[in-house]
Amino acid sequence: MNMIHRRICSSDSWGRAVREYMIPWTLRDVDLGADSLEIGPGFGATTRVLVGMVPKLTIVEVDPASARRLDAQFPDVTVIEGDGAHLPLPDNAFDSVTCFTMLHHVPSPAEQDRLFAETCRVLRPGGVFAGMDSRVSLRFRVVHLFDTMVVVDPKTLPDRLRAAGFTDIEVTPAVGRFRFRARKP
Repeated sequence: MNMIHRRICSSDSWGRAVREYMIPWTLRDVDLGADSLEIGPGFGATTRVLVGMVPKLTIVEVDPASARRLDAQFPDVTVIEGDGAHLPLPDNAFDSVTCFTMLHHVPSPAEQDRLFAETCRVLRPGGVFAGMDSRVSLRFRVVHLFDTMVVVDPKTLPDRLRAAGFTDIEVTPAVGRFRFRARKP
């Protein structure tokens, strides 16, 4: 992430937006079960909310420094330094997997598709994959100058999730964002 992005994502206002809007909107009517995985928590604003929603939370963070910081910040969370497209986790291990505003940081559509397939692999049958990401805007482009930005098209996401093995797919667009939900058969 570039400096602008780091400043925004580590701010109190971002944490408040995550707590008051993003997670409630994204996870409305979603049962996360007892054992949940979060992919790409970054600075931990989403983790801070999720930790109170599930009995057992595991997070996977690709950035080594962020993984260390998250491990120190959340002693009751299992923190794994790893790549969401190559999860170092067993098959059928989680009731749910979430990710919030991180898919556009995955460096290619092929890697995003691998992340979707890996997510399906680590979910238990009947498990849910839920998350949200941003849509393109001028502000979004400015925040991502000199940063990885591979935007997911919400119109193509259902087919991509289906190809990864998911069913019961819902994609809900909103101004500047979209949420998605899918289930492992």
